[in-house]
Amino acid sequence: MLIVSSYPPVECGIATFTRDLIHAIAKTFGSSLPIEICALESSVLPDRNYEKEVSYILNTSKIGDYRLMAHVINERDDIGTVCIQHEFGLFDGVYGDALLSFMLALNTPIVTVFHTVLPHPDEKLKRVVDAICDLSEKIIVQNQCSFKTLIADYNCPPKMVKVIAHGTHIMLWKDKEYLKNKYDYNQNLVLSSFGLLSQNKNIETVLYALPEVVARYPNIRYLVLGKTHPELVKREGESYRESLINITRQLQLENHVIFVNKFLELGELLEYLNLSDIYLFSSKDPNQAVSGTFVYASSAGCPVISTPIPPAIEIIDAGTGILLDEFEQPEAFKRAILHLIDDKEKRIALGKNAFSKMRHSSWENAAIAYGGVFAELNNKAERLIFELPPVNLTHIWEMTTDFGMLQFSQFCQPDPDSGYTLDDNARALIGAVMHYDLYKEELVLKQMQIYLDFIGFVQLDNGSFKNYVDFDRRFTDQNEKVNLEDSNGRALWALGYLLSKTESLPLTLSNQALKYWNKAFPLLDNFTSPRAIGFVIKGLYYNFLFSKDETNVLLTEKLAERLLHYYNLKSDAKWKWYEDYMTYANSILPEAMMYAFLMTAKPRYNQIAEITFDFLLSHYFMKGKIKVISNNGWFNKRNKRNFFGEQPIEVAYIIFSLDLFYQFTQKSKYKNQLETAFSWFTGNNHLNQIMYNPANGACYDGLEKYHININQGAESAVCYLMARLVMEKYTVSQALSPKTKVLTGVSL
Repeated sequence: MLIVSSYPPVECGIATFTRDLIHAIAKTFGSSLPIEICALESSVLPDRNYEKEVSYILNTSKIGDYRLMAHVINERDDIGTVCIQHEFGLFDGVYGDALLSFMLALNTPIVTVFHTVLPHPDEKLKRVVDAICDLSEKIIVQNQCSFKTLIADYNCPPKMVKVIAHGTHIMLWKDKEYLKNKYDYNQNLVLSSFGLLSQNKNIETVLYALPEVVARYPNIRYLVLGKTHPELVKREGESYRESLINITRQLQLENHVIFVNKFLELGELLEYLNLSDIYLFSSKDPNQAVSGTFVYASSAGCPVISTPIPPAIEIIDAGTGILLDEFEQPEAFKRAILHLIDDKEKRIALGKNAFSKMRHSSWENAAIAYGGVFAELNNKAERLIFELPPVNLTHIWEMTTDFGMLQFSQFCQPDPDSGYTLDDNARALIGAVMHYDLYKEELVLKQMQIYLDFIGFVQLDNGSFKNYVDFDRRFTDQNEKVNLEDSNGRALWALGYLLSKTESLPLTLSNQALKYWNKAFPLLDNFTSPRAIGFVIKGLYYNFLFSKDETNVLLTEKLAERLLHYYNLKSDAKWKWYEDYMTYANSILPEAMMYAFLMTAKPRYNQIAEITFDFLLSHYFMKGKIKVISNNGWFNKRNKRNFFGEQPIEVAYIIFSLDLFYQFTQKSKYKNQLETAFSWFTGNNHLNQIMYNPANGACYDGLEKYHININQGAESAVCYLMARLVMEKYTVSQALSPKTKVLTGVSL
């Protein structure tokens, strides 16, 4: 994809947009969707220090250069799409009509991204936009207002227009107080506005609103972030900024208004927005179709007070901010600011709602959408490969206290009131062992010790385990109200898995795990829950790798026969399953049967394992995506299946199972489905949105019909980590992991 756009170090919003977009595409699709830039300049400067992705520079003030550049691009046979970032002021001529000579001469499919769509066009503007639409294969706009204007005022066919929201950067809610301290605003209520300064920003309206606000709240600080627009500086110098400074003096606001007069680098900008309590958007342009500053502030968790520009009308509702009725009304800004300052609870709630609502527009999700357009135009969908995100333990550490891993979080903020569970700490132990096995990080050993100690804490004298512990380390009543077999089974899976890695772990950890295992072992024959049996069989398999104790084999056969009995009781010609329904952790059942075969070498276990696993997969994989069983009504064989309400735990468990079945059978379908399953996390799902948090390595709690639940609890975080670590063996080559085990003649 060749993107035609202004580009840094040029200082303008389109340049920043394009840089953020290509970085997101690179992170999302890597080398499977390479990007180059044709940079736009109105006067080419020889000392311009562009990055390596800039292959061409188009001098937009020379009309002949447009056609010449098109001919240069036509000589390339490896450019599938030319994507033009369009703003009228970027191109020469009336309404930038010089661009048309470039588009007319180009042989490559064109996608045009309109950053401005002006309503009620005059005849000349309409002809220019109509021509751009006619010469484009696809038009991209950033909101529904622009979409509707293109259709109504320019007669653009709806099918050729796609809405892709302006990208936003994922930030962490918990950083707000930290950043206030960093910038020495911890005693202040911070208001902010951001962007290249020009008269359209209308900052003076906010200044005139502030005197009464400051009189009531002297700790107010209003940050005016950004330098003056370079084009305005060329025409008028700094006269507009100086006028704002004079107004500040006249209103005696010098101690409350701070002008940050520089082009902010991305990291610094995001920190300023994240520490802000309220964002003020005072534009006086009723036709402003896009605002990166607006969406960045909302995604940072700022309640926004805005004039009624089209994107504000579309995004702001009563739950995310305050939309004013008019432009250039200081009194309206004053009332809105005081309302949010007076009501702290509402202000925080609006910020959280905005933070959650804007998560769908992350740059990663924008990249997925742009990749989809590219694939559609070039029939290359099968060649776009989702990149594996880096392994990131930040959220895992933050969810872990010196006692164990907490159960839930609010967004990414750990929730101590949720307490702890054996379920989460057993999974966390497995994840920590997997991570240490790969990377040998000493800090992970410390975390492993915490999770193992927790398992010991909840083990009773009779060898069984409790599941629920509150933050004060007391067992809760919930332990008496639910069946704890599955939790006990997970603990045994975790202990067995740790023991299987004894050679690479400190002896103290192995001895401790063995102590807990031996204490629980006499109870293993008592399990009746199918999933608990599955977890126990996994634990027995891994323990056998460590101990070579034939008692494990005998017990595994006994438990596998129990599963086989369930299968014979419930299955029929159309329903090849162990129960009348599918709920959660379904793949653990055929996986356990496969492990039983590997330990006992009994062919019937292998046969049933593959039959039931393939039956499960037939309900999970469809049209190049995985759709796991919904927690909004389990899948009963007598009822129609519900969709939506998918959870990371189910995807992670199916990845575990696919990895095992591929290693044993070497059937490529399992490896292909494994890669498809993991791509659910990276955006290959029905919402085409990422399910992991690239800022901290967490994972969102649920994929719903229309949105993602962006809380990031322990279960989701650990299951994503384990799935990501499984994928690590497939990153270097398509071969099996070199770490092989041999058991009953079967190479693993």
